[in-house]
This record gives sequence, structure tokens and C-alpha cells, in this order.
Amino acid sequence: MALLRGSELNGDPPFAETDLPCVVAVGHAETGHRVEKPARELHLHPPARHGATPGRNPMVPLLPFRSVVSVCMGVGVLTGTACRSPETEGGHPSGGLPEMTVAATEDFELTGDGSAPPWERAEWVPLHRREQGGLEYETRVRLLYSSTGLYVLMDGSDSRITATMTEDFLDLWNEDVFEVFLWTDEAYPVYFEYEISPLGYELPILIPNFRGEFLGWRPWHYEGERLTRRATTAIGGPREPGATITGWRAEVFIPWALLKPLQGVPPRPGSRWRANFYRVDYDGETPTAWYWAPVEGSFHDFQRFGILRFGE
Repeated sequence: MALLRGSELNGDPPFAETDLPCVVAVGHAETGHRVEKPARELHLHPPARHGATPGRNPMVPLLPFRSVVSVCMGVGVLTGTACRSPETEGGHPSGGLPEMTVAATEDFELTGDGSAPPWERAEWVPLHRREQGGLEYETRVRLLYSSTGLYVLMDGSDSRITATMTEDFLDLWNEDVFEVFLWTDEAYPVYFEYEISPLGYELPILIPNFRGEFLGWRPWHYEGERLTRRATTAIGGPREPGATITGWRAEVFIPWALLKPLQGVPPRPGSRWRANFYRVDYDGETPTAWYWAPVEGSFHDFQRFGILRFGE
């Protein structure tokens, strides 16, 4: 429930969209009377800062209100999004999204090459080159989940390790990298991003994304049960900068404890998350990128993420 002060009604209320199935509850300070109307009947205007034409709320000259409460049913306080349209699911057309079922497992140790027996119960899922042309490397992922976290195995053919960074929390996306994006609850535009380089360095960050404006936040108290586990392996050559190889793999365990307080965590059998998986390789004159779910613009087009369904 978002609260607006009377002073905010002198201009446009901070709604991002109009013609949505919201309810606006208007309270009269003197009488305490409360009226509910669909937001579309109030003809609310988007604020100018979002590129809209400035205008005045037509409700203002009619009533001396001191407070207005906007209630978008089913949407939380800090979602940053308008109410969901009844024609969509999760704010996105429900059809056309890739889906993956994540099998359950007991916890196991990582090897970096995916040789642990539990991986046999997970199918390889291919990633696709984002643009025509580019490097013809193959890329694929596997997923499993346990009572304590998510296991991700990423595999890609390659010819050279184009990676030089030797610290965590650097801008790993500027070199060879695998990336995992996890959107655990579609009511909130906040998701987890994880990047790992062939050399085994990582970037785990939380991303609040409000209408395309986003920035990564590093985890606090990143220790103990909140730490990821990770391992990488170079195939056909040494795991070092500039090495000639035939491919590389990254194996990552993301604990549920790290994702708190995101909603929908931990997932249960039957739970649905949104997610995407990416790879970027810099061996050519221009980078080549791969994705699981097609996106437009940047990798942060989270409304187009695919669907994860957690199995028994």
C-alpha cells in the first residue's frame, strides 16, 4: 500500500502506468469518508519524470483531500511496477517462454567438471547465440536443487581463455563469463545475479530493477552458510589466462541463505521461479553472447526470463 501526502496531489501522483485494474481509496480528512474507484476512472497521469506529458490530477480541484491511498491488489509496497494486467502472468505474456524442470537432489561436493553422480538426473539444456554470426561455440547448462540451495553446471566449448581478472567482485562481464539470473518472486522487480569466470572468480549481486534503472548490491556478511561454493575446470589445456583450450566448465552452489530475504525462497516442489542463463566470450573481434530465454536490450530484461519449475 503506497501512501501519498496531500502535497503530492498538487501535481501528478507517482503512478507509472494507467488503465490498470487497481483500486484507489480516497480518504477525506474532515469526515473520514472513504471512496473506492478503479484507477482508470480517476484518469491518473504518469509523472513527467517517466517521459509522460505533464498534467493535473482531475480529482484535485474537486475535493480538499489530505491523503490518498493507492492499493494495487496483489502487488507489494516496493515493487516499482504497476498492477498486473489480467491478460498476463507475472507481468509478461504467459506464452512463449522457455521452461525447465529442476530435479531434487541430496547435497554433494563440487568437482568443477560435473562428474558428481547426481548430475546424471539433470538434462543438459542448450543456450543459443544471441546474434547471427559470432563464435560457433556450444553452450549448455544443468540444474539441480536441494534443501539447502541450487546447483548450476555450465559447459561451453572454447579455444582460448580470455580472462585476466584475479579477484572476486570485479566487472567479470568484460571477459569470458557464465551468468545466472534468478527472479524468485514476480511481484517484486528484484533478482539475484551470479557471474563466474573460467579462472573461478565470482560476482554475486542483488539487482533491484525499477523500470530499467538498476544497480548491483554486494551481499553483506558474506560468510558461513551464505557463501557460495564454486569450481571451474579448463578442458584441453591449463586453466590460466590466454591458455589454448577446447572448453571450460563452471559448477556453482548458490545457498538459499544467500538469497534471503527474497520471497519464494526456498522453493518447494511445484514452485515456479523466473530465470535466465547467459554466456559471453571475447575470443573474436567482437564479443559473442548466448542466452537461454531470448531478451531484448540488455541481459536485465527480466520480464522475458524463462520459467523454472521445481520438481519432486
